[in-house]
Amino acid sequence: MTTRDAVLDIAMVSEHASPLAHLGGVDAGGQNVAVAELAKALAARGHRVVVYTRRDDPDLIARVDTAHGYSVVHVPAGPPRNVPKDELLQYMPAFARFLSERWGQRRPDVAHAHFWMSGLAATAAARRQAVPVVQTFHALGVVKRRHQGREDTSPEDRIRLETNLTRCVDWVAATCTDEVAELVRLGRDPARISVVPCGVDPAEFSDTGPAATRGKPHRIVAVGRLVPRKGFDTVIRAMPRLPSAELVIVGGPDKSELDTDPEAQRLQQIAAHCGVADRVHLYGAIAREEMPMLLRSADVIAATPWYEPFGIVPLEAMSCGVPVVASAVGGMLDTVAADVTGRLIPPRSPRACAAAIAGILTDPTVRTTMGGAGRARVTDRYAWRRVAEDTESVYRTVMEVVR
Repeated sequence: MTTRDAVLDIAMVSEHASPLAHLGGVDAGGQNVAVAELAKALAARGHRVVVYTRRDDPDLIARVDTAHGYSVVHVPAGPPRNVPKDELLQYMPAFARFLSERWGQRRPDVAHAHFWMSGLAATAAARRQAVPVVQTFHALGVVKRRHQGREDTSPEDRIRLETNLTRCVDWVAATCTDEVAELVRLGRDPARISVVPCGVDPAEFSDTGPAATRGKPHRIVAVGRLVPRKGFDTVIRAMPRLPSAELVIVGGPDKSELDTDPEAQRLQQIAAHCGVADRVHLYGAIAREEMPMLLRSADVIAATPWYEPFGIVPLEAMSCGVPVVASAVGGMLDTVAADVTGRLIPPRSPRACAAAIAGILTDPTVRTTMGGAGRARVTDRYAWRRVAEDTESVYRTVMEVVR
């Protein structure tokens, strides 16, 4: 076995985004999926993968060996209960001490930190044990502040700490080309950045199989956490111009809790004001295994956030053979091929959203062609198997560079 073929001991650090978490909450979404699927794909390549995430429930056992070949260690850092991620910075020293102790007992070949606070913990522990660190930010504080302004609830020191991490970590695995430009502006050496996108499982998100029942001639589906930046209101405001369609919004708390969810209430009020409440349906959280069937029931997927560091839903939709109308921001500039797999539109533009969706709804040939092109693009470039290969290549490169 050559060095390039050797089995790796990989430590993934994901302080708030557990691969075992229930999806749809404010702090549980694409990053959880990305960590879980990457760990699974790397384990399938024969590597030993341990994911370290914060213990947020007193009933969680210390270590879970998953059926997918990787393990999850619940780190006792802070109280064993749910804490908003923007309040977790104070527990990162304890997280780092735990990692250092574990890595002192068995040193991993490489650590891969997901999110900036994970990077702080991982680099602190890695210094003591001489472990090379790859950093994936998933979102940058400077971008979040630019788009959210006073509504940004990140810790006060985030941008300073994250900027320092950007410059000193061994390697950065950026999820899209837009992020590379941001990292270079922050002072990162571009020679030590690789673009490694998130991915999708084409077998799980297939273009064949059953589809959910729908109630109107056309269906638009939007998926994501129920937070304002996801831009669901843009699609709702587009609905008066799309009279033959229903809109299904998936994500957030369980359906039984939607009536008390502030963002769900806001979206329902907008739908009522626009006169489309009877055609806008909030489903709340659904089981992940139900998602492909729901996506296949759509004529088009709308992904219209104000900003999006990557955006995994467009990939899942494309994998299911469904065209995507997406905001021309962040990772969707890479994943959605304009006028090939869908349409790119300006964020916060209901008129542009309606026009793009209408052009797809009214032309079955366009829907079929775009859907097929999206499926081909995913299987060629964004399957988790391919992403894991690219990630492994980054690991081996950084191990050689810091040796």
